[in-house]
Amino acid sequence: MTESTLPTKPPADDITAVLVLSDGTVFWGYGFGREGDAVGEVCFNTAMTGYQEILTDPSYAGQIINFTFPHVGNVGTNAEDMERDVAASRGLVVRDEVTEPANFRNEGHLSTWCEKVGLVGISGVDTRKLTRLIRAKGAPTGVVAYNKDGKFDMPALLKKAQEWPGLKGMDLAKDVSGTKDREWTGTRWVLGEGYGVLDNPKAHVVAVDYGAKDNILRCLAATGAKVTVVPATASFDEIMAYKPDGIFLANGPGDPAATGQYALPVIKQLIETGLPIFGICLGHQLLALAFGGKTYKMHQGHRGANHPVKDLRTGKVEITSMNHGFSVDADSLPANVKVSHISLFDKTVCGIECTDKPIFSVQQHPEASPGPQDSFYLFEQFMDMIEKHKSAA
Repeated sequence: MTESTLPTKPPADDITAVLVLSDGTVFWGYGFGREGDAVGEVCFNTAMTGYQEILTDPSYAGQIINFTFPHVGNVGTNAEDMERDVAASRGLVVRDEVTEPANFRNEGHLSTWCEKVGLVGISGVDTRKLTRLIRAKGAPTGVVAYNKDGKFDMPALLKKAQEWPGLKGMDLAKDVSGTKDREWTGTRWVLGEGYGVLDNPKAHVVAVDYGAKDNILRCLAATGAKVTVVPATASFDEIMAYKPDGIFLANGPGDPAATGQYALPVIKQLIETGLPIFGICLGHQLLALAFGGKTYKMHQGHRGANHPVKDLRTGKVEITSMNHGFSVDADSLPANVKVSHISLFDKTVCGIECTDKPIFSVQQHPEASPGPQDSFYLFEQFMDMIEKHKSAA
């Protein structure tokens, strides 16, 4: 669709929102959350629960999320389900109108929460059609706009969508990383009790924050790790000044090759120390790059809570949560780095391990627990590595 054939006004008087894709495709709907507009990569997520965790996952920076499950907002929002204290995603697209929440943990309506955290939302969209479009053509750039008056500058929105450069080549880790070192002692959530606090740490882990989800840090602490979180740009000397027993490379958004411009020299030095290293998501991709491997932009990516992953070492299949648009190229890995996990959807790399050092990583998010406990052993595997390394030192 060209600018000359772009619709100039909504098809009905009650329309208050629009999603404009870079190819001129238009979806009309009803706005909620923050008025205004937001541009980003439009992706889809197939999870049936956890929308608040998804919207606050820093790995979604630069993205507008199309939820395939129609009833988003039905359980409301609450302070305990935040993965960071701000929303990282840019907007959301849903099928049904956001209704009044019905859940005993609810603390606020999704629309009100979205307005508070600055998210632009649109409901009433044929999300199946949008998902099929993404599957056929790949994740497009787009602009979601909400105006209570129903007035939109359509050519300007199309231009904004077309001029946004896309995630390939974009470093977003700096945007979502903390700027100061911080200590983390919170542990996993228990119904009726909330989050716990680590009181007897067994080891000290330094976590490099490329966009770390809080629940990852909780899971590390739950295995007995005192966690010190450092910014994505932390130097090798700054990390080693803490005398860590292990290193964690966190999840995060954007193109790993772009983040690698400053991250890879540090990670390569960390590898040479012989310390146990564990990476998740972007941390997994950066670790592969540090070993000499390559990454590539996926056609549509993996985003959902129903992704089957096979552990090639045991033959077991885990139901996992995923959120990534880049993947590790298996053929590019050196001889001392083996693929440990694969996706059963498309056989892409979901885990690697070093054969001569205590280093491993996974693409999926074990802390999200859709299984619900299928992948938690990875945190325990990391702690076992740390304890063995300490005892051998």
